[in-house]
Amino acid sequence: MNPDIVKERQNATFDVEKLTNILDGGPEKTKRRREIGNDPDFEEDDPNFLSRSERYDQAVRKSAQMILKIREYGIADPEEIFCYKNMVKGNLPEAMSVHFAMFTPTLYSQCDPLQSRKWLPLANSFQVVGTYAQTELGHGTHLRGLETTATYDPATQEFVLNSPTVSSIKWWPGGLGKTSNHAIVLAQLYTRGNCHGLHAFIVPIRDMSTHEPLPGIVVGDIGPKFGFNEVDNGFLKLENVRIPRENMLMKYAKVEPDGTYMKPPSAKLTYGTMVFIRSMIVGASACALSKACTIAIRYSAVRHQSEIRPGEPEPQILDYQTQQHKLFPLLAMAYAFSFVGQYMKATYHRITEDINQGDFSEMPELHALSAGLKAFTTWATSSAIEVCRMSCGGHGYSRCSALPDIYVEFTPMCTYEGENTVMMLQTASIPGFDNNTLIFCVLCVGQMQLEVKLKSLSCISLFFFLSCCFESILFIYMSLSFYCLQAHCHYVVVKLFTDKLGEIGDTAVHSVLSSLALLYALYGITQNSGDFLQAGLLSVPQVLQISGHIKELLSQLRPNAVALVDAFDIHDKRLNSVLGRYDGNVYEQMFEWARRSPLNSTEVSQSHRSSNSRNKTTALTVLIKCFAVKSKGSNFH
Repeated sequence: MNPDIVKERQNATFDVEKLTNILDGGPEKTKRRREIGNDPDFEEDDPNFLSRSERYDQAVRKSAQMILKIREYGIADPEEIFCYKNMVKGNLPEAMSVHFAMFTPTLYSQCDPLQSRKWLPLANSFQVVGTYAQTELGHGTHLRGLETTATYDPATQEFVLNSPTVSSIKWWPGGLGKTSNHAIVLAQLYTRGNCHGLHAFIVPIRDMSTHEPLPGIVVGDIGPKFGFNEVDNGFLKLENVRIPRENMLMKYAKVEPDGTYMKPPSAKLTYGTMVFIRSMIVGASACALSKACTIAIRYSAVRHQSEIRPGEPEPQILDYQTQQHKLFPLLAMAYAFSFVGQYMKATYHRITEDINQGDFSEMPELHALSAGLKAFTTWATSSAIEVCRMSCGGHGYSRCSALPDIYVEFTPMCTYEGENTVMMLQTASIPGFDNNTLIFCVLCVGQMQLEVKLKSLSCISLFFFLSCCFESILFIYMSLSFYCLQAHCHYVVVKLFTDKLGEIGDTAVHSVLSSLALLYALYGITQNSGDFLQAGLLSVPQVLQISGHIKELLSQLRPNAVALVDAFDIHDKRLNSVLGRYDGNVYEQMFEWARRSPLNSTEVSQSHRSSNSRNKTTALTVLIKCFAVKSKGSNFH
């Protein structure tokens, strides 16, 4: 163990294990997570030194191993599978992520009893490997604009699926390019000459024996991307593809053999899978940010830099207030989002159970809340990961830090399952704003007390909303309403964090989490201080007092910084970061990591040897001749 990291852990004022249990939802869940998450059988080559094809092949092997382990541990619930998959995949996805996260959950939620008996055993045994084909070349978040058609033919009792335009080609589904043999396709349903909007259909795309594309199916990989090099995101063009009537998911909407259409109780039920994924993304935001904070804070504890006084030892960079100001608010955010993720999971299950009992009254709220919090948390997390990377200096730029991979895997979440700007605006459908006078912090500065109430965030939302009513220009309306919705989401996160504090009995844990909650709330106010000043909720002296109190909180949290990231309990194998190692032995491992680069397998590259054997002219000779030509006044290109 690095002595700096040992000292940090000795300085902690709370029991790390107790906080880990709170994050997991109880000691038994912590035990279960460790049992299935730290599996020694998941050994793999460092993906940083592999080609894209090799990374894909390794991801497929990891998926196969994961399937065996899911059976061994008896994990069957889609949410448990989703969580298990995230535990063992490290910072990089595996090949069947969409099968686990979207295809199978859609079958559970959208199949009628007869369809469930047919398709669920096939999916759970992985005879059917599926993806979720919604986004098209020409449309993504605007679902009503999707162009793929499914026209019912009563003569054969089949649906005929088509991609009528280039822009209607399905684009981006993970696992579509090479892995899947089935897809849940969202298409505009036509029957008896009428369009009934988007519905979901199970479409075979590859032969289950040979894995060759079926007739009418044009399918493939869309090519390299910003990240996700392990995943075969694909395209799908449908040319008069016929499927049986029973392949339309009919738990809610139905098409009778004669073509009669029976509409669902709510049109939004078709989008149930997206709501599920958005709810999970809130938790995924906390997970990604927890990893980034763990890496940056552990590294900051062992990295020494710059003499403050000549001749004295270089301090840990975590002792610099500027570094604390970068990282500690993000640590507070990670905890806030963790508790919001717990809330979203519980809310999703509660409302889904109501839906299964025929009560659809809270579905609009679930849709709006999941959309708004998905946008709010992913935007904040994406920016925060980059701050963590930069706080690690030059070493954060290296892939060995894992921060580049965390960023490129996470940042697409700002777009998929709903582009964030559109998602934030959908939050406007949440019924009402909470104007309770719940006090979330009391600032004591000298003889003055400044009470900042949670209702302030609601008021700032209402302030901007009322301002919108007086604007006649749509652009201005959208801009102002956007800010008020962000404020409302921030309010919700702060409230859920403070609600969680009321459930914690351990005094030491409660104390450190209270400091984090206060830091998250106050930092959010300073980041949007102009809004509070404009609304008259705060004065300039009060904003300055808040900034001073933030500095006090940074000092209070400093002794517990490493212990707080330890409480996330992210195993080194899952973190896959040289900078974020639990033992703090960063430099030794960085050197070993670099030496494994394939470029170091030989001293002189084969291409260089071949070139020299054909032509003895060296690169330096060529360069000298070029300069000689230019010096003679020739036209040098």
